[in-house]
Amino acid sequence: MTEIDDKTAAEAFRRLLSHLQMRTDAQNVDLMGLAGFCRNCLADWVSEASDGVLDRDTARQAVYGMPYDAWKADQPGATAEQLAKMDASLALNESLRRQAD
Repeated sequence: MTEIDDKTAAEAFRRLLSHLQMRTDAQNVDLMGLAGFCRNCLADWVSEASDGVLDRDTARQAVYGMPYDAWKADQPGATAEQLAKMDASLALNESLRRQAD
């Protein structure tokens, strides 16, 4: 993998967060179905990378730009089709992880 310096990576990450905060119409279940990750995944990665400085809720608030419960309250429920795509995408993630090991 080509190395990206920390300053560049941090700026790109901030732009990604800004974009996801702006695009509240892009539901997590759709992101999971298409890309195999969502805002919650990103928040978990932030929390894990912080070595305990940011707990899961604090990381979620940073990713969502608001408390998670407030964001979730404004989202429609997932359809059966969305959930099926998400499940298939998660299975693909697992398959790819096994291949990489």
